Amino acid sequence: MLLGSSALATAQTAPSALPVVPVTRVLAIGRLTAGTTRDKIKPVMQKEVRDTVRLYLAGKLDQWFVRRDQNGVVFLLNVSSVAEAHDLLEKLPLGEAKLMEFDLIPLGPLSPLGLLVQ
Repeated sequence: MLLGSSALATAQTAPSALPVVPVTRVLAIGRLTAGTTRDKIKPVMQKEVRDTVRLYLAGKLDQWFVRRDQNGVVFLLNVSSVAEAHDLLEKLPLGEAKLMEFDLIPLGPLSPLGLLVQ
């Protein structure tokens, strides 16, 4: 939808109704890349699991799940930016081997609650 010039100016200058909140977590939804096979994954899985446990013990990985709709994982990361999440995940063995990729979603505190304390 295109906005007229006066509507566009109003949209650009109108204050946000919701308070701005920081990124406190990143949801990482992982999936195997095209062409990834069990034979390609098997040699790196022991190191992948060990390095993932290290992220957990370092406090960077809060929760981890297996996907039920396809092969992959879902991580809830304790990081303050998508860039930090990307860097951590790309250093894992499956990331280095380009066998897994992630959709990264920044999360923060529930901003509508801020309206209650204004």
